[in-house]
Parts: sequence; C-alpha cells; structure tokens
Amino acid sequence: KQWYQRRVAITAGGFCDALIKFPKPLVAAVNGPAIGIPVTTLGLCDLVYCTDNATFKTPFVSLGQSPEGCSSYIFPRTFGFAKANEMLLTERQISAQEAYDGGLVTRVFSEDTFKGEVEKVVQHMAGLPPQSMMISKSLIRHEHIAKLLEVNKRECETLRDRWLSDECMSAITKFLSRKKK
Repeated sequence: KQWYQRRVAITAGGFCDALIKFPKPLVAAVNGPAIGIPVTTLGLCDLVYCTDNATFKTPFVSLGQSPEGCSSYIFPRTFGFAKANEMLLTERQISAQEAYDGGLVTRVFSEDTFKGEVEKVVQHMAGLPPQSMMISKSLIRHEHIAKLLEVNKRECETLRDRWLSDECMSAITKFLSRKKK
C-alpha cells in the first residue's frame, strides 16, 4: 500500500515537474468540465483556452486529499486568496467566465468556434521563430521555476501522506460506494 502511494506521488510529481520545466509553450484547450489535476495544472500552462460552457472544479477536500499541480501556490496568485480558498477548500465549481476573470484562462470561445480559434493560435505560434519563443518563455518563467518545483515537491509529499491516512481512505471509499448506487 505505501509503496503504491509513493509511486503515484512520484509519478504525479514527475508529470508536474515536466510541465514546469517544459521549454516550449504549453497550450491547454478545455472543452467542457475539468475536474482535479486537469484544473490545477492549467496554471502551469502558458495559454489556456476554453469554451463558454467549460467548468472547473477541484474536489480534493471531500476526497480527503490536498491541492496538487502547484495550485496551492498558483491559485492564490491568480485568483487572490479568497477565491483560491473558495475553489480549493469549498470545492466550488467555477464557470469559464470566472476562470477568465480570475486570470486562469486566456480566452473563452463559443463551442462553435472553439476548435478553429485554438487551431489558429497554435498554427500562428508554430510559424514563429522557435528559439525566440523558447527564450521568451524562459525569461517569463525564470523567476518562478525553482519555487514551482519546490511547491510541487511539497504538494506531492503531502498527497502521499494524505493517501496513507485513514481519513482519505474513508473518503474515497465513501465516494466510490456512492458512485455504485
């Protein structure tokens, strides 16, 4: 049991470390509900686009878990402490407009134009000088990389401990048994 939780924490940590260190721009496209790590890792992306019907939720507390994807650091800086706490502690689902207003999302598109608009941006970026793009990203992110790696490590260690707790096991069992009904 402990070996498995440790391996999962290491894998999740490695995934987020890879996003933090990735030299090329990361573009996220959200078309519908996003729950958990797909939401928390949006703060590690360079551009985030979504449809007007997208929603964002982080249900960690009800599952006996804790924030991940550097959200304990990024969300308060993006939304402010009050909104970040509302999202991470009360699990309030937010709309595309709220995510945009808070700074998590770059632009919101209608569902009809979403795919075409995102493709236009990506194609435009693909046509730009790649070294200039990577150098620019490096300059923009440079001051934050060490802190994000530190936060990711701390969040993963905390998650590993949470996964080993009776509280987390009980919450997950309760959630799974509710889903079977």
